[in-house]
Amino acid sequence: MSAILVTDRAGVRQIAIDRPEVHNAFDDVLIGELTAALIEAGRDDAVRAVVLTGTGASFSAGADLNWMRGMAAASKAENRDDSLRLAALVRTLQFLPKPTIARVNGAAYGGGVGLIAACDIAIGAEGARFGLTEVKLGLVPAVISPYVVAAIGVRQARRLFLTGEVFDAAEACRIGLLHRVVPAEGLDEAVGFTLKLLGKAGPNAQREAKRLALRMAGIDERGAGALDADNAELIARLRVSDEGQEGLGAFLDKRAPGWIQP
Repeated sequence: MSAILVTDRAGVRQIAIDRPEVHNAFDDVLIGELTAALIEAGRDDAVRAVVLTGTGASFSAGADLNWMRGMAAASKAENRDDSLRLAALVRTLQFLPKPTIARVNGAAYGGGVGLIAACDIAIGAEGARFGLTEVKLGLVPAVISPYVVAAIGVRQARRLFLTGEVFDAAEACRIGLLHRVVPAEGLDEAVGFTLKLLGKAGPNAQREAKRLALRMAGIDERGAGALDADNAELIARLRVSDEGQEGLGAFLDKRAPGWIQP
């Protein structure tokens, strides 16, 4: 069974993460399928825009529990390779040569926040909640960090990377992760309105406009691969460290990690 659901309508390709039973959490299958679907959408001349969303109650809860168990037991090299696959996914989304909209239907944590940050436009439901909670596991949001920092700025990133706090949709909009927050029942209307605006523009001009905005911000696809490699090395090192092993083990065992004082 596929981990994504792809639908086409009037030049719009919607790609939905379709693992609602685990709140659309990431595993290696999902990462592979989503990366391939984005590459295909980028190459298809019939696709004018891509909408990324989730099925069920969540957008994406980040790492899948079983996937995390694998991370905890894997070697540093295996963790690095695993992180590089996630990095390739988010990089593909960031530099996709089509307008992208994150239709944030519910909660997004960790890598889910990274996907939102890599989209051109992000519209979220009022009830959605967000978090970059990796530090609570003795880890950091290394792979997604370039995209999150570009979206919310280094000042907000420093706060959220360090505290791991959960925040609501209004705060996500205030800091720049979301462009717009609407009631859940108005989400499709808001996305549809944005798609109408996108449909009035020339596709070649949009492609160049996206490249222009990224270039003016100093974000270059040619340098992204090297940055991803550095960040994958960082997260691999932390996952196999004593603190990372304790944090992952505590999470999987549903106990407090040893660094929390009573």
